Amino acid sequence: MKLVLTGAAGRLGSWLREPLSQLCDELVSTDIADEIGKCYDGERYVKADLASLDDMMAVLEGADQVVHFGAVSDEAPFDAILGPNIIGAYNVWEAAYQNKVRRVVYASSIHAVGMHAKTDFIGTDAPHRPDTFYGLAKCFAEDLASLYWDKRQVESVCMRILSCAQVNNARALGSWLSYDDLIHLVEQSVNTPTTGFTVVYGVSDNDRVPVDNARASFLGYRPRDNAEQFATDVLANEPEQDPSSTTHMCQGGPFASVELGNSGVASMNIVQDAKKT
Repeated sequence: MKLVLTGAAGRLGSWLREPLSQLCDELVSTDIADEIGKCYDGERYVKADLASLDDMMAVLEGADQVVHFGAVSDEAPFDAILGPNIIGAYNVWEAAYQNKVRRVVYASSIHAVGMHAKTDFIGTDAPHRPDTFYGLAKCFAEDLASLYWDKRQVESVCMRILSCAQVNNARALGSWLSYDDLIHLVEQSVNTPTTGFTVVYGVSDNDRVPVDNARASFLGYRPRDNAEQFATDVLANEPEQDPSSTTHMCQGGPFASVELGNSGVASMNIVQDAKKT
């Protein structure tokens, strides 16, 4: 089996490269960076631009599946989102179709439904309510995935990741996706015999999880980690929260309250703990 990983130079991509290389005969990792360090056995790196259909056609040639994690990973002005996140999504699905790639495993985001209240305990069938241009691009890609399944039989698993980073704030006690559970979710998304068009939440087995993932159980995704182990330390240092604030009440957290085009990540204190080869 040949797999393609986009966004291989990113933080989450860095954690996926080794397990994906062990899951297939050939892994092609790709990004716009000049290099990503030493490659694992069975892995090779190809520099490619998501915004170029020609580049995507070349890297997806002969692939069985593509794990699509490449994107601008924060809210930004629409023009900055358009190329890699929207046109890039079209290029990945179109190149997948033309190259007869069976499935796209896609890093979607909670920000596609980020304006829903956490207290609503939404399922994977919740209607889109994006919180930013970034979230809007995730809505576009999910709808594109649905279209390409209905009209062209390209399977997709759209993983709405809540937050995959070290737990250092109260929101993450519910939204955390550990790296081990991320890897497990991607592996199950690749290995499940048939998926059609599927939406799943990327979240660990947290006591305070704010979404219902039951409809995605057929993937065999059974998360093992729980953010409650961090609760005492996190809550001891957390200021009192405002129940009228969209930051605290909405699924999108800080993304739900920032002005369109402004960074949502800037206030999140994310630890940049990319895995080194």
